[in-house]
Amino acid sequence: MSERMEPQGQPVANWLARLLTYVGYILAIPLFWLAIRIVQEYERGVIFRLGRLVGARGPGLFFIIPFVERMIKVDLRIVTMDVPRQEAITRDNVTVRVDAVVYFRVVNPEDAVVKVADYIRATALIAQTTLRNVIGQSDLDDLLSRREQVNQRLQQMIDEATEPWGVKVTAVEVRDVNLAPEMIRAIARQAEAERERRAKVINAEGEFQAAQRLSEAAIVMAQNPISVQLRFLQTLSEISTERNSTVVFPIPIDLLSIFYDRARAMAGPQAPAAGGQSPPATASDG
Repeated sequence: MSERMEPQGQPVANWLARLLTYVGYILAIPLFWLAIRIVQEYERGVIFRLGRLVGARGPGLFFIIPFVERMIKVDLRIVTMDVPRQEAITRDNVTVRVDAVVYFRVVNPEDAVVKVADYIRATALIAQTTLRNVIGQSDLDDLLSRREQVNQRLQQMIDEATEPWGVKVTAVEVRDVNLAPEMIRAIARQAEAERERRAKVINAEGEFQAAQRLSEAAIVMAQNPISVQLRFLQTLSEISTERNSTVVFPIPIDLLSIFYDRARAMAGPQAPAAGGQSPPATASDG
């Protein structure tokens, strides 16, 4: 009787085998897609197996064990991040509002995943606090005229803070430094006063140099009287080239003194006669 039962159970077993095979195929398709991982050239895949770090892989095609292994992709390209406008007080007690932009990239994907929950947000917060600290340690003139030095200082400080996270800060740029309107007017007045001061200094230096040259010329002319006559002739030549109706001839003071002495000598004896009195008579002996 058992020999008759075996042929009847064989079709059932075959049917169950086919059913299990079909179910296996159906389940294998989604598991296959869950096992495939494609990592781009600019990415790295950090793999965990049962919660333990295995390492970073990529680029290329990889297979992981579904439900056993997990992969997190990390972008290695440079990220451009805007730092929101920060309001702070400079070292010389001036309130400013400054915004900046930070350029950074991941150099160690394992640290970027394991040592920090969100490296982008963490870098943004570090950039904000560092920007406020640097503003508080700098003067307004440094922010306006020495911005390159401020950028380098920001880059070094942020890079030191993010280095344990596997993040490299390549550059930091301060974009705008906004001041209050009254502070802008005060700076304009200060700049105007500085320009006036420089103009006065330049004029004073010019007058001082001109006085020195005149003093040197006077010494040379005193040592060489011929130069005075040459200068006199040069002046006459310059006057002759001008179309003037009146020409003034300079006369040396020495020549005028000669005429003055001669006129005084001639007028001396005639002065009493003009007054109507005769000179007193002199008495003679015997």
